[in-house]
Amino acid sequence: QVQLVESGGGLVQPGGSLRVSCAASGFPFSRYIMNWYRQAPGKEREFVATITSTGGTNYVDSVKGRFTISRDNAKNTVYLQMNSLKPEDTAVYYCNVRVYNVPHWGQGTQVTVSS
Repeated sequence: QVQLVESGGGLVQPGGSLRVSCAASGFPFSRYIMNWYRQAPGKEREFVATITSTGGTNYVDSVKGRFTISRDNAKNTVYLQMNSLKPEDTAVYYCNVRVYNVPHWGQGTQVTVSS
């Protein structure tokens, strides 16, 4: 079955950097669009970034120029490099994929930006 396991979250100061990872299994990873979402306390889950099977990317406006999504098909892993972090980036970050039009989510990894 599809499994997504996020890792790499933590506490970072404003202006700092963090990279979160998502290890995927149970489907042909290289063929699928992979996404990152986040959910801040008291808010709805929101789209952050996407990467296609051929490496095309797109981002929500609030992270453009600061975040970079990438993938390593040999490792079945998608990454989100986050730079110039702001307190408003504090959230649980989730990996997402739609397989046969069914959405799958990981358990999430907490990112806290605070001094």
